[in-house]
Amino acid sequence: MTHQQSKRLGVVGGIGLLLVAAVAWADLPASAVASSAPDEGDPRIEGALLVDATQVKPGDTFRVGVRFRLDPGWHVYWKNPGDSGLETEVAWDTPGVTVGPLQWPFPQTFRTPDGFITTHGYDGEAILVADAKAVEGPSTGLLTVSAAVEALVCEVHCIPAELMLTRSIPLGPQTVRDAETAAVFDTELAKVPRPAKDSGHAATVALDAPQLTAGQDFTGTLTLTASGGAAVPAVEGDFFVADRIPGVVRVGLASDGPGRFKLKGKAEPDVQASAPGLTGVMRLGTAATGYQYLEVAAPLAPMVAAGGAAGTSAAVKPPSVKDSIAAVKPVGAAIATPPAAESSMGLGLALVFAFFGGALLNLMPCVFPVLALKAYGFTRMVQQERGRVGAHAAAYAAGIIGTMLLLASVVLAVRAGGASVGWGFQFQEPLFVAGVCAVLVAFALNLFGVFNVGLDGTALAGKVDQSHGLMHSAGEGVLAVVLATPCSAPLLGTAVGFAFAAGPVTVLAVFTALGLGLALPFCVLVLVPGLAKKLPKPGAWMERFKQVLGFALLATTVWLVWVMGGLAGVDGMARLLAFLVAVGLVTWLYGQGQAQDGVRKMATVAVAAGVLVASGLLTLRFDDQDSVEAPRLGSTVAQAQPWSADAVNAALAAGQPVFIDFTADWCLTCKFNERTVLSTDEVRDAFNKHQVAFFIADWTRRDASITTKLAEHGRAGVPMYLVLSPGAPDKPEVLPELLTPGVVADAVKRAAECAPSKLGSGANVLCAAGFPSH
Repeated sequence: MTHQQSKRLGVVGGIGLLLVAAVAWADLPASAVASSAPDEGDPRIEGALLVDATQVKPGDTFRVGVRFRLDPGWHVYWKNPGDSGLETEVAWDTPGVTVGPLQWPFPQTFRTPDGFITTHGYDGEAILVADAKAVEGPSTGLLTVSAAVEALVCEVHCIPAELMLTRSIPLGPQTVRDAETAAVFDTELAKVPRPAKDSGHAATVALDAPQLTAGQDFTGTLTLTASGGAAVPAVEGDFFVADRIPGVVRVGLASDGPGRFKLKGKAEPDVQASAPGLTGVMRLGTAATGYQYLEVAAPLAPMVAAGGAAGTSAAVKPPSVKDSIAAVKPVGAAIATPPAAESSMGLGLALVFAFFGGALLNLMPCVFPVLALKAYGFTRMVQQERGRVGAHAAAYAAGIIGTMLLLASVVLAVRAGGASVGWGFQFQEPLFVAGVCAVLVAFALNLFGVFNVGLDGTALAGKVDQSHGLMHSAGEGVLAVVLATPCSAPLLGTAVGFAFAAGPVTVLAVFTALGLGLALPFCVLVLVPGLAKKLPKPGAWMERFKQVLGFALLATTVWLVWVMGGLAGVDGMARLLAFLVAVGLVTWLYGQGQAQDGVRKMATVAVAAGVLVASGLLTLRFDDQDSVEAPRLGSTVAQAQPWSADAVNAALAAGQPVFIDFTADWCLTCKFNERTVLSTDEVRDAFNKHQVAFFIADWTRRDASITTKLAEHGRAGVPMYLVLSPGAPDKPEVLPELLTPGVVADAVKRAAECAPSKLGSGANVLCAAGFPSH
């Protein structure tokens, strides 16, 4: 296809696209059109299932496609989303039809205002087309084509979208084409890059260095030639988009003359000397001359010096493009985790760990008050019909899973911004801790009867609104998740660490499994026949028990105030307590207003809202100077030093075994281990006997170096315990999240026995073979 033909086709097709968009969309059956990604009540994406045939003969081919229409400023993602985002996926359900792979038009490139994040995708309208073939058979009946679409729709923020599109096509003695839809498909397929060799082009890449260096930038030159010595057209704009390339973080091209392009990229920390080939799509030409779209594939070969041979990597045959695609990993501004952490566990095992880790969270002290509160509510409802009780269980589970997915979305958004995050990271923010405290205090005062949620004070004897009841259960699920994140149950750290090191789909899947596990105990209580009958019968004791649970929530608040002390010092604790007093006053005023009518009620509520806002503005100011400068080493742990890589290396060089405690003030599991294990005489004696250097890595506040070290060992949060031997400093032993004195004592003994002073010159070999490596 010549440039002028391409240009004419683009103009004609563009006009056709506008006409079909105005007419054909409305003519589609209702099942073939759907919208999703609601934002403030407005769906940001519409999808339609298009077919270029109104009748199909068995055995004939036809084309199917999904058209996306997006609100201005919103976009979806290409097959390689770039530094963030999620590939748009279309899953076909087509009995009697085989559907081929999606054809991806050349994508647009989107950049954040600071240029830090680059992504690739489509805005406005876009169509993904695939070839289809009806199986042989009778020429009567209907073919049903269904497409399940999953997409991430983004502007400044992102909203997951799911579309289910279905339509039927009659079978007949011959295939009848839909000319309008076929024209639209032809226009889109003209923008799908084709292999360069099909148009007589060839691409070669030469690197400026003998080989790629792990974690370092690299440069080179891509040369594109056309058959017969024809000139390669000029380029404009974002003319090149790379595929996902294992071993390479990012790669880009800049024009350096006709057919010559300067290449610049960055290697991943685990890149091999011989990297896979450069693969991507290229747009040749300009808007004035017309475009031509190519698939580019070329090995990343080192440049051959004049009069000499290539570097060492030239002798190694690079993997094929097929191999490169098969070995691909998500590229993005993700937490820096070596692939070993990811490959050590499959997604299935991570989901199992997440599910059972979530179930075990119910036994942790940070979640148990909410579970007890939910059990109280269930006891109150047990005399009601089973369907209503089941609805409350479903609402509770939905609150948990929805909050887990929201937390996962926040993790992905923060990670896309280039920051590293981990389990419980939100408790490093003083304002978040203050907000949770306020919710707990208000919840406790509600249990004490200071105010009623959602009930009119003039009609307390009226019926309880059923939707409010379900919302109450869902809110308890939200609270359970908020209070669960400071805890780390067995299996949980491994599963979440795997998720944070993987792509967005894995993060969402692991957090969903975690939510299902957290909701499991209460749902079992509801769904298993006979268990409900074993609960105590409702009675006057329930009111007292409800008030006792209010004190349990206040006890949780005391713990969070202590966490605030680690974040913002004594002044921060005082400001938080002042704010909580204001919260108490506000709830009391609100309760008074519920017993009033008309203008007085509105005035009381307005005063309460004003007090809350004013107190928040006056007290919730946690500046950097308020934070404690020195790490909190904990009074229960003796002989501890602040962690740093230099201090650890110095201790190992001096022949000392090293124990590192990665902890945080808001981590209840960490504090439990410190008080019941690390401060015991057995552990102290073991540390003294083997001259262990004990370090504490305090993650109460954000610390990028600690986050990176956690990620190196496949963990996304605390606690984590490392034991290092001077005889095998590069093979640390990772201890379980729940410690026992015997586990710690045995680990430091093994580390000491690997010391060079004990084993002589052969220590490194022996320890490398015998010291545990996780």
